[in-house]
Amino acid sequence: MPSVRRRKSLLFNLYTYRYLYLLLLPAVIMILIFNYGPISGLIVAFQDFKIMKGIGGSRWVGLANFVSLFSRGSFIVALRNTLFISVLRIVCSFPMPIIFALMINELRGTHFKKTVQTISYLPYFISWVVISGMLIEVLSPQRGVVNAIVMALGGTATNFLSDSFWFVVVLVVSGIWQGVGWGSIIYLSSLAGISNELYESADIAGANRFQKARYISLPGMAPMIVISLMLSISNILSAGFDQIFNLYTPVVYNVSDIIDTYMYRLAFIDQGGSNYSVASAVGLFKNAIGFLLLFVSNEVIRRKSDYTFF
Repeated sequence: MPSVRRRKSLLFNLYTYRYLYLLLLPAVIMILIFNYGPISGLIVAFQDFKIMKGIGGSRWVGLANFVSLFSRGSFIVALRNTLFISVLRIVCSFPMPIIFALMINELRGTHFKKTVQTISYLPYFISWVVISGMLIEVLSPQRGVVNAIVMALGGTATNFLSDSFWFVVVLVVSGIWQGVGWGSIIYLSSLAGISNELYESADIAGANRFQKARYISLPGMAPMIVISLMLSISNILSAGFDQIFNLYTPVVYNVSDIIDTYMYRLAFIDQGGSNYSVASAVGLFKNAIGFLLLFVSNEVIRRKSDYTFF
């Protein structure tokens, strides 16, 4: 009987909110086509895939592609770089939208607050192709404004995008600039759901802004922070293909070559490209680790707090 009632309730909801579900349908279809449809192609990771023979005609090789992958020093370097850049992003970039949301929440002028929010969102809508072109010009050792300032202060010009240390710094800083405003939206929505009575009670008790942020704002944002952190951990092997691909050069491969760029070169560039089998093995390895990390991080956080993803 409970299952029957659940079915009737589901059908009732589907009919009642049919227009909302109809609006959702294109997004669901897109996810099915582009996210779930290609899963069948993972079989390529276990074949010696030849594009002229197709999946059905290519020879089955089992785990040979994975053995070949983990025996490559270049893959180990790409894996190390991916982990380093991703952990650096979590440490440096993850707290920034939270801090920015708290700062926005403290602004009193409504028009000024909306203006700051709008301006902070704009970089997110700029393609990394455009941003990389801007960075190349701004950081150019010959004509860049940054090096012009450095030399005016008595320093020497530096090719930031060809120096291993400065390249990573540019990655992190430009990533923060591009995403901090957009990333703060979910935290601002959490802050909007906190009752003003809590802040009024804190004012009566004599709490200052930092105390209100610590004891009211941050606990109110905690569920969203936990969810965002788990998603960041599960995506630790995704270090930002668009950004790095448009900025890196072979000179800084030792710190910038990540799993995504390595997979791209295997499939399309190195040794004439067409190494689709090993590239697919890289992708399968990356997604399997991400899937595992999502469950592990959820279990760890579930034991330490009341907030979990599932």
